Amino acid sequence: MAVQTVAPHPTSSVDLGPAAALSCRECGHRVPLGPVFACEECFGPLEIAYDFSAYEAEELRRRIEAGPANIWRYAPLLPVPADVADKPNLNPGWTKLVKADNLARELGVTGGLYVKDDSGNPTHSFKDRVVAQALEAARAFGFTTLSCSSTGNLAGAVGAAAARAGFRSCVFIPHDLEQGKVVMAAVYGGELVGIEGNYDDVNRFCSELIGDPAGEGWGFVNVNLRPYYAEGSKTLAYEICEQLGWRLPDQIVVPIASGSQLTKIDKGLRELVELGLVEDRPYKIFGAQALGCSPVSTAFKAGHDVVRPQKPDTIAKSLAIGNPADGPYVLDIARRTGGAVEDVTDEQVVDAIKLLARTEGIFAETAGGVTVGVTRKLIENGVLDPTLTTVVLNTGDGLKTLDAVAGTGLTATIRPNLESFREAGLA
Repeated sequence: MAVQTVAPHPTSSVDLGPAAALSCRECGHRVPLGPVFACEECFGPLEIAYDFSAYEAEELRRRIEAGPANIWRYAPLLPVPADVADKPNLNPGWTKLVKADNLARELGVTGGLYVKDDSGNPTHSFKDRVVAQALEAARAFGFTTLSCSSTGNLAGAVGAAAARAGFRSCVFIPHDLEQGKVVMAAVYGGELVGIEGNYDDVNRFCSELIGDPAGEGWGFVNVNLRPYYAEGSKTLAYEICEQLGWRLPDQIVVPIASGSQLTKIDKGLRELVELGLVEDRPYKIFGAQALGCSPVSTAFKAGHDVVRPQKPDTIAKSLAIGNPADGPYVLDIARRTGGAVEDVTDEQVVDAIKLLARTEGIFAETAGGVTVGVTRKLIENGVLDPTLTTVVLNTGDGLKTLDAVAGTGLTATIRPNLESFREAGLA
């Protein structure tokens, strides 16, 4: 599938760089750039269409490599103005791609195993990438309040980005989130509202608020600004390929919440191929879910094209979206690339968190435990090829989900003398 390129819409008045229009992913209908997310013709999801026609591969590569060490090095490929790096924002991205040799030995991977560790972002999750994109759209469209529905990480990212940019923020979360995520979202001084219900209930409420006069002037990063917000996930694909020496990974394992991250990583990889920045060769994308919220995995294993909603019941709350908007597209990508969608139990998630910490010194939140756990399961089941270059995503910091590993603690308690030390068997 070629990079979606269209001429700028004659009525588009905002400056969002190479973004030319919004295009329906289902029917292809195009509309001018604006704060809309659903097609007026078929109600399909809208996404950004670009005009990349002026770019030449080598010049573009040099321009990227000379850019700042954050996502704005890829500004020529994103819906942002050329001067985006000069605006007040959190400048996320360019996080570490860790060559995980110790973990590779544990899992039997011989082709090269890497962990893309996005816990190094400003609020310690990949959500800073997507919020940075949405913030620029909010500026362009004149919004004064930044908002979202969130399972935790997004709430913190919106609060921090709004504080830095001088926006008001008001975000909505399920009332029973992990306390650490509640504190990390509230500390930025914006309004944090708990909704009685799960994430899908929160999201429905936000969709209603958009259509109400009370929501006037509000930019909901993952609702009416969703087409722009979603593009931030492409930067993970860009960084992985650049950090691998401008080449595609053979295999990549991505956690699934709404599914948007996986679909945009695929879009980013295809764009790099179409622009001539990487050599075109096969790659496989694998999706990872927790068993307690695995609607996409369930559909994949059953051979279905429709994803049936589930009621979430898992410790991996950042992935606990029972009705994932991009679920059907995840199925398409997994099947097209020869990948798969798999799930693991909560016990396997905890084991994987500890495995990654023990082998590579990376403390992942539960979503990272899901991807590592699914990677191990895919290898054991002969689905993921251990002789190929594989990248596993860790999308957040383990300090956000301490409850998941609350049983971990002291090895021993001793008196302050050598005799007690030896008696404990520590010598």
